[in-house]
Amino acid sequence: MVTSSAPGKVYLFGEHAVVYGEPAVPCAIERRARVTVEERDDDRIRVHAEDLSLDGFTVEYSSDSAATPDVDVSESVVEAGMRYVDAAVAQARDAADAPNAGFDVVIQSEIPLGAGLGSSAAVVTAAIDAATRELGVELSTAKVADRGYRAEHDAQNGDASRADTFCSATGGAVRVEGDDCRSIEAPDLPLVIGFDGSAGDTGELVSGVRQLREEYDFAADTVETVGDLVRSGEQALAAGDLDELGKLMNFNHGLLAALGVSSRSLDGMVWAARDANALGAKLTGAGGGGCIVALDPTDETQTALEFTPGCEDAFRAELDTEGVRVEDE
Repeated sequence: MVTSSAPGKVYLFGEHAVVYGEPAVPCAIERRARVTVEERDDDRIRVHAEDLSLDGFTVEYSSDSAATPDVDVSESVVEAGMRYVDAAVAQARDAADAPNAGFDVVIQSEIPLGAGLGSSAAVVTAAIDAATRELGVELSTAKVADRGYRAEHDAQNGDASRADTFCSATGGAVRVEGDDCRSIEAPDLPLVIGFDGSAGDTGELVSGVRQLREEYDFAADTVETVGDLVRSGEQALAAGDLDELGKLMNFNHGLLAALGVSSRSLDGMVWAARDANALGAKLTGAGGGGCIVALDPTDETQTALEFTPGCEDAFRAELDTEGVRVEDE
């Protein structure tokens, strides 16, 4: 039995545009998903999930059957979660050349599911690391990141980037542009997270942007503008210019809203943060509900969010410089 964990993340800039080869800058945060894997003596998969913003559930199935847990949450969210687990198992089996390996999988996460904090990437990354180790294979961090990307690519029907899984695998602040993934230096960032208690369907939201981009030239131009903004953001990050970072975060949120991936609750939290004099605020992740990230060295934004209608939780998030790791039992 092996337990591995991986961190969640926030995007300073670049979500959605990164799918089309534009750069993005995600940062790992100190909220983790832990995945425990034990090999079975048959080819079945048994998954028990806890703390993923829903009641715990257990589901057991074989590779050639479908099973849906009986839980009181959105069926699309649960089905999406199971797709990621299946894809991670497939990658672990392939990496270890064990196509018929079965597993008992226990997922415990501090990261709300589908909220824009990289829950799926953290679970996939930790699951691949734990499952391959359980089968006697140790993958390098780079290989775990690559396998994680392949899993997300399959789970999201081809609409995925390397950003989330690379960030979860390596930790810290990273820059991703197409297949070019690397760690970058970042100052201490006074990050505040607001969570509306809901979850968006990443695959559906990414697909919606793709359709918009194909239908309207100005939507494609908007995606390219996000890429230009990221490049400006990199310069501000390297200079430690928090004021400029905040302005660019505000701009980035407006572009994402124009692409149709914001929501009333996300906009409400963004404006609450700005009214509290945050340096900047934007949605993080796929959107449609979930989380915003704000830049504020004071306590004002967190306090404002705690009293904002539609915000269920607000908290500070430290940069996590460590990526995927094996946990001591």
